[in-house]
Amino acid sequence: MSDKHEDDSFRDSISTIDAKGKRAWIFPKIPKGKLYERRKWLSYFLLLFLFSAPFIKVNHHQFMMFNVLERRFNLFGFPFWPQDFHIFVIIMIIGVVGLTLFTVAFGRIFCGWFCPQTIFMEMLFRRIEFWIDGDRGAQIRLAKQEWNAEKIRKRLTKWFIFFVISFWIANVFLAYLISSDKLILLIKEGPANNTSTLIALLIFTAVFYFIYAWFREQVCIIACPYGRMQGVLLDNKSINVAYDHVRGEKEKGRAKFNKNEDRAASGKGDCIDCSLCVHVCPTGIDIRHGTQLECVNCTACIDVCDSMMENVGLPKGLIRYASEDEIVKKEKFVFTNRMKGYVAILAILTGVFIGMLFLRNEVEATILRLPGQLFQHKGDKISNIYTFKIVNKTSINFDKVHIELVNQKGEVKMVGPRYFKVKREGISEGTLFIEIKEALLESDKTKLVLDVYNDNKLIDTETTNFLGPRSFE
Repeated sequence: MSDKHEDDSFRDSISTIDAKGKRAWIFPKIPKGKLYERRKWLSYFLLLFLFSAPFIKVNHHQFMMFNVLERRFNLFGFPFWPQDFHIFVIIMIIGVVGLTLFTVAFGRIFCGWFCPQTIFMEMLFRRIEFWIDGDRGAQIRLAKQEWNAEKIRKRLTKWFIFFVISFWIANVFLAYLISSDKLILLIKEGPANNTSTLIALLIFTAVFYFIYAWFREQVCIIACPYGRMQGVLLDNKSINVAYDHVRGEKEKGRAKFNKNEDRAASGKGDCIDCSLCVHVCPTGIDIRHGTQLECVNCTACIDVCDSMMENVGLPKGLIRYASEDEIVKKEKFVFTNRMKGYVAILAILTGVFIGMLFLRNEVEATILRLPGQLFQHKGDKISNIYTFKIVNKTSINFDKVHIELVNQKGEVKMVGPRYFKVKREGISEGTLFIEIKEALLESDKTKLVLDVYNDNKLIDTETTNFLGPRSFE
């Protein structure tokens, strides 16, 4: 082993903090290679999806919406109301278990390929920075350069573009929260009529600008708990972006490349200690130290190492997707019992979720006795007062809704018109009285069944209790 590998001091600090505890700015080299191209096109697709999803409609429903304030969510065009919150919770649990399974099997690959933070940072803001400031060397020189006309021009240009993109992201984020229709309406009305919304937008813009202009990789290293989760979830059989230390170090460790020597016979490892894997890393780590919480599995080190190995005539794959057991024991990936357990849990949860979807009502009526109110005598009849709420989760307007008593002879009297409307994706609330002849009541508490109709079509059935006088027979 080389001296570098024997020195474990890297475990006592993170790559973005220097010895004095100050921020160590990362200047990564422009990544190039096959995997980077795949990530780039996947990122473009995900960015297109992210920016367009709030503005796509399916059956008049926004494709994706997360209205936390009103507890209304749309997933792939399916609306979920506060009454469906248990279904949304199951979806979140399925996501957590699925991500856990993915991490156990394939490490932190989600962060490098699918995480919005990485995609925005590496495929949008970082590429703009490369375009304006240049590659790693040019960025380092620019950072040390005095504030002359060139530096001011580049900095102001970059900051302005970053602000515009952050403002656009904030608008899209708001469309997810309050719906795209409301956002477009607010834009048409103008900022002067929606000062509070404009302030919220500017706050969101400032947060996004702060993250992508300054905080950057610190989100993955410090703020995101997922990096620390992988320390618990990973084992020797998990596939990760890994350095093949057996091949890279061999008997005498890594050494600079010399084309006039027989490297295999010398006992030197295939790692030529070029440090390009460190220079290209967006979090500034040395992958040769093994799996680290800072690694987001972006594969930039794989591409640059493969390119260097090809240039010096050595086999590719010194850094690759591999498990520790594959590197040390030459064992191929196996589906462990631990992974099978997660799959079983995921299958059960998915089955429960599908069952809930089939049992889910598109119309949900709630009819409850008014709290604190007893029955009233009205001649030979007993009257109870109720409140009702009807939630229409469909994309159809209900124009002639009425409530009928099913299992008991009696009369439903509405406070207001007998027929009322419930708009699509809307709620209608009100008050009603139910009157039943006292002679028909067999006990002081009677279970009633009420049908809710839209014109002649039954849309929901609800049960409630009816209170009457206690019999002293």
